[in-house]
Amino acid sequence: MIDLEKSAETLRHNLEDALSRLKISDLKKELDKLKAQSEASDFWANRTKAEEVMRGIASLEARIVPWQELDAELRDVIGLSKLGDSSLSDDLEKQLANLSQKFNELKIQLRFSGPYDDHVAIVSIYAGAGGTDAQDWAQMLLRMYTRWADKQHIKPKIIDESPGEEAGLKSATLELDGDFTYGKLKGEHGVHRLVRLSPFNADNLRQTSFARIEVVPKITKPEEVELDEKDLKIDVYRSGGHGGQSVNTTDSAVRVTHTPTGLSVAIQNERSQLQNKETAMTILRSKLAQLQLEQHKERLSELKGPSEQAAWGNQIRNYVLHPYKQVKDVRTGFESKDPDKVLAGELDPLIENYLDQNYDEQYDG
Repeated sequence: MIDLEKSAETLRHNLEDALSRLKISDLKKELDKLKAQSEASDFWANRTKAEEVMRGIASLEARIVPWQELDAELRDVIGLSKLGDSSLSDDLEKQLANLSQKFNELKIQLRFSGPYDDHVAIVSIYAGAGGTDAQDWAQMLLRMYTRWADKQHIKPKIIDESPGEEAGLKSATLELDGDFTYGKLKGEHGVHRLVRLSPFNADNLRQTSFARIEVVPKITKPEEVELDEKDLKIDVYRSGGHGGQSVNTTDSAVRVTHTPTGLSVAIQNERSQLQNKETAMTILRSKLAQLQLEQHKERLSELKGPSEQAAWGNQIRNYVLHPYKQVKDVRTGFESKDPDKVLAGELDPLIENYLDQNYDEQYDG
């Protein structure tokens, strides 16, 4: 019984440490705040805002409740273990084993304790060096991330898309809304390099292509990243619709530029100029939040514009389809001999390896 009591207390200590790292008390305060808003008499007057609040409540409850239940059950086990009743020993050992398993399943959330890890992910793909092959590579990457999303039961939302001249894409931006999607995908941020026999070369020669992946947390609350209007340059231009030249063109496309950093976001997918502006502002805030994380700056005025080029020497991952088959993450050393599977959306081994190696204080409880 003494060993059981010690084991329960050890689990209790590990649980308290995990709750502290996850800032559960802060999450509870945020949940209480959202619940108070939902009880207002005019709560549903603004349906869009109300639905956002309800999604926030559901997301926070999904994160908090399992930890609360584990805490309560463990308190019961500790209380009973202190009674010294040997007839309860077997049952308590089984309960403690179950609680330890639950804790091990939940503590994966410790990987996602960054300030924006629980946010929706906005993934942008830009063709880099490599001409038409690079634009085709950008489209392959878009397909890879949408297939990964399908496996996660996430419905991808294409925010913006710019087709290439001959094939593929110049750029594409999609939104992925699921549990900890930014936390899971933030390691995809960087330059991705492809080596293969070119389908666009008459001699079928080996070609190296590059694309840049940008992963940012979706910032929906303006107060998370406060922008000064004088730092913004807003341009409106003609948006071309589908169906041929001059078909469905409107002056609704919007480009918003943050002049201190040079960051620029252009959106033309929506019919409404106002909708395009709102989407562009959301993505701009998201890009600035990511830049703050990278540069460790508290004030936007201290930020410098990103300068990384989608070209040789900057890649975070290599995808080789010829003369051999391999995917290798340059940062972690993780390798896969099946690039076809990776390109079909099997990204979890790469994602988990990156998260494991970049968890600053690896939890060993």
